[in-house]
Amino acid sequence: MNLSNLKPAAGSVKKSKRIGRGQGSGKGGTSTKGHKGAQSRTGYSRKIGFEGGQMPLQRRVPKGGFKNINRVEYTGVNLDVLQKISEEKNITRIDQDVFVNRNLLGKKELVKVLGRGEVKTALEVHAHAFSATAKEAIEKAGGSVHIIG
Repeated sequence: MNLSNLKPAAGSVKKSKRIGRGQGSGKGGTSTKGHKGAQSRTGYSRKIGFEGGQMPLQRRVPKGGFKNINRVEYTGVNLDVLQKISEEKNITRIDQDVFVNRNLLGKKELVKVLGRGEVKTALEVHAHAFSATAKEAIEKAGGSVHIIG
């Protein structure tokens, strides 16, 4: 082996098209851009989703759904969570501050008490909303329900 028979590895060298280097190159004149039109000009950039004037996909596909701008979003807290809090902290009054301190929700979030689990102690629960089963279970255990305005 000597310097005269060294070659790069197969497939490692790619011959690039030398565009716009005169008629003799076969890629001169219009430089593979065709005649006239936006795509032959310098600085042309196609918009994302442009399909050459055909109606683009994002406009052809039917739109669906509805988003209610007046929707009230609640964070759900179940009865079993309330029972666990009351047992751990030995408290009977559960309100927004208790939920925030336990990182169950943020200061400005609304809370709704849901009916999964059961309550064994009489709790005084303050929340923005209650499900019917949760309200019934709390009152059945001797507790009270207070809706925050």
